[in-house]
Amino acid sequence: MNNSISKEVNTKEQTLKLIEGTFTKREALNIINNVVDVKINFHKVHRLSIQEGNENDECTFDNSRIKELMTHKKDTKAFLRALESNGQNIKISSTITISLEE
Repeated sequence: MNNSISKEVNTKEQTLKLIEGTFTKREALNIINNVVDVKINFHKVHRLSIQEGNENDECTFDNSRIKELMTHKKDTKAFLRALESNGQNIKISSTITISLEE
């Protein structure tokens, strides 16, 4: 398993190579589940903190994003499970780019 975290330094933009490597099908499922679960939990906590201040706020963005992430997670799991890897590893690459909104 080759998985490294690296970053390029720039004064206006930062990139973080979060996932880069080849993985077994089981490892790939685990990585995808964990990454998506963290993002879902972020939106759940954010939704809760908003509703504590205003219980009438419907948190439309967070609710729709949670549903979207859960759908993507389900679809990706189905894709990986159906993938005929025949013992081949699965390549995953994910880079995060951070910059100021203009």
